[in-house]
Amino acid sequence: MISSVFALIGTALALAAGAPGTSAEEDARPPNIVYVLADDLGWGELGCYGQQKIRTPNVDRIAREGMRFTRHYSGSPVCAPSRCVLLTGKHTGHAVVRNNWESGGWGEDAPEGQYPFPEETLTVAEVLKARGYATGCFGKWGNGGPETSGHPNAQGFDTFVGYLCQRKAHNYYPKHLWKNGEKLVLPGNGWYPAHQKIAEPLESEEAYYERYNRETYAPAVMLDAALEFMAENRDKPFFLYYPSPIPHVALQAPRSAVEAYRGEFEETPYLGQKAYLPHPTPRAAYAAMVTHLDAEVGAILDRLDAYGLRENTIVMFSSDNGPTFNGGSDSTFFNSAPGMRGLKVSVYEGGIRVPFVVRWPGRVAAGTSSDHLSAFQDVMPTLAELVGAPAIEGLDGLSLVPTLLGEGEQQQHELLYWELGGQQAIRWGKWKGVRRGLKKGNTHLELYDLEADPLESADVSAENPEVVQRLLELLAREHVPSEVFPLPTIDD
Repeated sequence: MISSVFALIGTALALAAGAPGTSAEEDARPPNIVYVLADDLGWGELGCYGQQKIRTPNVDRIAREGMRFTRHYSGSPVCAPSRCVLLTGKHTGHAVVRNNWESGGWGEDAPEGQYPFPEETLTVAEVLKARGYATGCFGKWGNGGPETSGHPNAQGFDTFVGYLCQRKAHNYYPKHLWKNGEKLVLPGNGWYPAHQKIAEPLESEEAYYERYNRETYAPAVMLDAALEFMAENRDKPFFLYYPSPIPHVALQAPRSAVEAYRGEFEETPYLGQKAYLPHPTPRAAYAAMVTHLDAEVGAILDRLDAYGLRENTIVMFSSDNGPTFNGGSDSTFFNSAPGMRGLKVSVYEGGIRVPFVVRWPGRVAAGTSSDHLSAFQDVMPTLAELVGAPAIEGLDGLSLVPTLLGEGEQQQHELLYWELGGQQAIRWGKWKGVRRGLKKGNTHLELYDLEADPLESADVSAENPEVVQRLLELLAREHVPSEVFPLPTIDD
């Protein structure tokens, strides 16, 4: 039986009231690790980053009880390559996955999955598993479909429940999810297209819910599985990777969650004109999805409290890229990328700067913030050091342990690098270089001084030829050609 988020929170609170104290043996064991990854959540869509319209009390609690990073970057402006960078510690000039790649189409029986990790890929899950961790992934994968070398069970995860395929994740009421290697059929759903348009609004709000919602909400299934994983592994170290599909469109949330925002915003029904599914109150639906994800975070935090694991668990929360522009979302209204240019798909700041908050009671100082320049490739070496794993050669990331624990000297990145399709970007100190016309043969490097111009509004390349030349050299050095994901013009 699928339980609601709020019932789960209540259960966890009840358990917490009678939770026994931890033993010395439990205190000495390696820390549990929980990493929650939102999907298309904007830097400015959390209260702890200035959001005023959407309620996110649980993520805000992580920030209040831990550290908030103000200059943290995703691995890519889109899903699959960003997750690849996170899981492997290599930026997109070196990573095996550098763009979204599809194994099939939109039909009910089309092959599922994106470009699979090769068998020899080393993931953070494998590093932690080698140190005795139970490893579980619950959510959206996107790095290999069924029966491929990229399946989560082939890449270090003992347990997986969720969407293997990003296309299937466009529908929050899918016909099935996956539980390890088997399809998990969801009661009362059935297949229907995740992209539809209507010519005019439907006759009532009820009509939308009847047409576009079903019985079993996929995030509830994945949360239940994650909490079960925690229950089964409470007596040993575990790594819980929770890559939620929320708030990636389509705008689908339980009606009760949307009702919590009823009347708060002026609304125009979304008819599907920018893809995905129509909704009668798109702003309320989007806010409800973010708040629903926040409630899931709360359920996980409360379960840690219930099992007496709060003090010995590192909790991290971030987003795979910047906020989106389609499917009825309204990033302008919610100020989703405040003070930044661009959104998802763009290598400007709005597409790649993401929230990152970390809590580890007693180890990471509460109520702190850091402007250390960091990125997804740092997560793997950070976690490896925290659990005492041997140093890993060939990574692009740097351990954040000195920043998190306030001990030792923090290494600084020489640069951060991104590529996607016909775009390249590099951050080198205060300088940001952007190429965005490579598919058309345009190799001009735009140059921005992010300290003086955080909006990336004034290209100062003509005034700084020496900086441009240095960035071009670094771009060439950091890009290793890929046969599967060639960089237009450059690789030609």
